[in-house]
Amino acid sequence: MTKPADPYSIDATMDPVQEKVADALPPPPHAAMNERPLARYEVHPAARFFRRGPWENAATVVIALGVIMLMQPFSLALYGWSFATILFGTVMFIIVSHFVD
Repeated sequence: MTKPADPYSIDATMDPVQEKVADALPPPPHAAMNERPLARYEVHPAARFFRRGPWENAATVVIALGVIMLMQPFSLALYGWSFATILFGTVMFIIVSHFVD
């Protein structure tokens, strides 16, 4: 085993005994990054619908709508529902921030 050029590589810190053991190990059973995976992975159909980006944007719009409802001078009913709207948008944002990218 030759020493890598990068001094920060994990292999550069191995002593000769560890290098001999590493050379004797069999290759890993998983596929390399440029190969297809050995196991068949399927994406759940709901995973396409529940993406973080669009839902975070929708939650931000709900929060902004609640702030607009809070500041408008025309309707007392809109003002009364503004806090609930802001709260709903905030809780929605917290939940959707845990979705997959």
